[in-house]
Amino acid sequence: MAFSLIRSSECPEPLMDHDVVENCDSFSSMDSIPLNPWGFLKQFFGGNAPVKGALYMGFDLSTQQLKGIVVDSDLKLVHEAKVDFDADLKKYGIEKGVLTNPSEGEVFAPPAMWLDAVNLVLDRLRDDGLDFSKVKGLSGAGMQHGTVFWSADAERLLASLDGGKTLVEQLESGARGAFAHPMSPNWQDASTQKQCDLFDQHLGSPQTLADVTGSKAHHRFSGPQIMRYRTKYPDHYEHTARISLVSSFLSSVFLGKVAPIDISDVTGMNLWEVGKGAWSDSLLELAAGSKAAMPELKRKLGHVPESGGDSFGSISKYFVTRYGFPADCQIIPFTGDNPSTILALPLRPSDAMVSLGTSTTFLMSTSVWQPDPAYHFMNHPTTPGLYMFMLCYKNGGLAREQIRDQVKGTVAKSWDQFNEAAYSTPPVSQKSSSDDMRLGLYFPRPEIVPNLHAGQWRYNYNAQSGELKPQSSDFVSDDARNIVESQMLSLRLRSGSLVKSEKDPKSGKVLPPQPRRVYLVGGGSANPAIARIAGEVLGSVEGVYKLDIGGNACALGSAYKAVWGCERKPGQTFEDLIGSRWDEDQFVKRVADGYKEGVFETYGEAVKGFEKMEKLVLSQEVEQHGIKTGGKMIGGRDESKGSVA
Repeated sequence: MAFSLIRSSECPEPLMDHDVVENCDSFSSMDSIPLNPWGFLKQFFGGNAPVKGALYMGFDLSTQQLKGIVVDSDLKLVHEAKVDFDADLKKYGIEKGVLTNPSEGEVFAPPAMWLDAVNLVLDRLRDDGLDFSKVKGLSGAGMQHGTVFWSADAERLLASLDGGKTLVEQLESGARGAFAHPMSPNWQDASTQKQCDLFDQHLGSPQTLADVTGSKAHHRFSGPQIMRYRTKYPDHYEHTARISLVSSFLSSVFLGKVAPIDISDVTGMNLWEVGKGAWSDSLLELAAGSKAAMPELKRKLGHVPESGGDSFGSISKYFVTRYGFPADCQIIPFTGDNPSTILALPLRPSDAMVSLGTSTTFLMSTSVWQPDPAYHFMNHPTTPGLYMFMLCYKNGGLAREQIRDQVKGTVAKSWDQFNEAAYSTPPVSQKSSSDDMRLGLYFPRPEIVPNLHAGQWRYNYNAQSGELKPQSSDFVSDDARNIVESQMLSLRLRSGSLVKSEKDPKSGKVLPPQPRRVYLVGGGSANPAIARIAGEVLGSVEGVYKLDIGGNACALGSAYKAVWGCERKPGQTFEDLIGSRWDEDQFVKRVADGYKEGVFETYGEAVKGFEKMEKLVLSQEVEQHGIKTGGKMIGGRDESKGSVA
């Protein structure tokens, strides 16, 4: 299992945000990392010799900036630059990178601004001393789900760019220029509720849509967005020759022609049938408006190559002339920002990444395909047979802060008293095994997993009888531990069926199903109490690790993908090549133990009570307030039924 960075309309902050710093003590007492598996692989199997002098570029086009970085063949970062849209391109009238139409819930941005940013970030890399002639390949990532609508003139304009002029000067020229529509909907857009309802109903239910495409319908997803675009702007839709995602838009600019959509990013559209590896004709028909119009929409979207690593071709002559790129510089498929982020750490199946920022996000790389409306499954960006599993919660650091500020003696936003209270409270507040377990839901903001309004709920759970007893939601000191447990129990409930049994590397004993490793990122990852409780609840065969790769995760993943795409041997996986060169000791530190016999099993019982509690709260909200929450639970799962490694 592996976690990644996600930007979603349901999860408004980037996964790896660092604005909630929950640090208290240093980790000087922690053990050093016992084993560097990638170093072991390198010593045992060897690896491709890095290409001396070769450089590779990675781009990250996000809501508020375009970042470009350069690494060498050994994955060492050698250059970086960024363009901040609000600071550098304010002429577009944007705020926080976007324009809005609140009356319709629309959030969008002009692709012309992104074109300006491409020139500007390359100019800054040149000023930083980059010798473009050494760049052998590049790749990139774009914020997921956004769409760009090309005109019939786009291919001609892209192919005939003059290196003496800027991109926007040439692609914005003429009556329409390269774009049939001047704006691209942003992932924060919430204007497509009507279309989402139709998508969820079209195949029978949200669950069926998730089974087919990997996700239920979401406001930001491209299918509902295209459907609304067709009806709101019929003339623009008629003049749309091709439709790109943000990632393939950026790839097209560098390629000099409209590039294919990537095999991973395509699974964030609600249009791709993952099991068949093809566009869903039924869903395309819905988005296009009729069966007769479906083939035309399929043509606009184009062919999607199966490989995430095969080159799209050589770089456009424009960049050779203007910046000095070599003519044979290869364009490796650009992907979404979330898939790209998991490439920044060569995660193996059964590894999990938890982002503990303002929001909480859980990502895994898994071979198990088990979609559900509560989360997302997407194709892995480089490795056939693997999927990216993603959970996103609105309530993370803010909920923990709320409890912290109520702990007696807390001053100046210090976490010392919170951690002391968490350490002094036994797991689920059980002083003895016969005591009830204390469980709760802590939602200062409306939540999506489960789908509930803001509120607080507390229950005592008797594991023997299965009885839940409502309790006061007034603060008690146990809440310091219980809130972290609550967040981790929700993760374990929804990911437990995706992990398998593994042997303890020290004792050889077969352990219950759990992650191999848990990696923590974001502000909360610096807190030793949170790290310890995460390991106790989630388990992890080799322990809990803090991952620190700064704010470059997405761009680094893109650069690593370029290295792999250009230097791999036939059949060599991304994990093999990048894993043999990645310096784990530079980015990763072991911060807590994982599996603890007895404690892990106690939390296994607590998961059952937690699931019952969520279902009870959801049903009560519908009964008392008529709120159709839409929360969906995974019922009847037995964590003991994992396969043995």
